[in-house]
Amino acid sequence: MSQGLLDPLRHNAWATGQLIEFCRDRAGRQLQATAEGTYGSILSTLGHIIGAEGRYRSRLTGSRPDWPREPEDTEDLDALRRMADDMARFWDELVAGEFDPERVVSWVSAESGANTEVHAGVLVAQALNHGNEHRAQILTILTTVGIEPPALDGWSYGMATGRFREDPPRS
Repeated sequence: MSQGLLDPLRHNAWATGQLIEFCRDRAGRQLQATAEGTYGSILSTLGHIIGAEGRYRSRLTGSRPDWPREPEDTEDLDALRRMADDMARFWDELVAGEFDPERVVSWVSAESGANTEVHAGVLVAQALNHGNEHRAQILTILTTVGIEPPALDGWSYGMATGRFREDPPRS
């Protein structure tokens, strides 16, 4: 069991789930918004986050997620939520099992055709960094269109899950 990965991976899954739920209250036009320097629209970025996690999963396990379509090919928040929930279960299973961060994972890059190798621990680090980076881009887009974004940082995850608390200062 890799307990040290539990909170980082659960935070990643929680933050994506929170962002999807937050987006349910947005108008379609708002979900198509984008901003300079970001991946794309809010919806396309959500699909990209989940799709990339599915590819990281495939590289770690050798099998693709059993999803009816690719996350990048849908604008259905319910479908994206189901895929994100599936990824959350996968990350929990990964942590519960015997995860070897030193195991070398190999694949052929779809973009360049290059033979690629990485240690499994680095692949998990990339999954976490990728999710954080693109969620931050969505928060930027929301702010740009005048919407106060949700708090998705580690402290907010800790408060939401009861793993962090602050007591008021004593007088």
